[in-house]
Amino acid sequence: MSNAPEGFDYTVRKDGTVAITHDGRPAGVLRGRRAADFLDDVEDGDDQELMARLTGNYKHGNERTARSHPRNRGSR
Repeated sequence: MSNAPEGFDYTVRKDGTVAITHDGRPAGVLRGRRAADFLDDVEDGDDQELMARLTGNYKHGNERTARSHPRNRGSR
């Protein structure tokens, strides 16, 4: 099982905004400078990971270990 993000896609609209979807559902919209920076960064790196980070849908891999941390034990 891989922790790599997948299922993200983006569309550049006529007005220059970038609409990001995850598994066909809207996940975020980038406007202005953020949209321009995103389009530049997509050419250079892993677009799936970048979109996951920008939309907040990024799994860090520590969710399971954080559950057993003393601070989180009494919150269930």
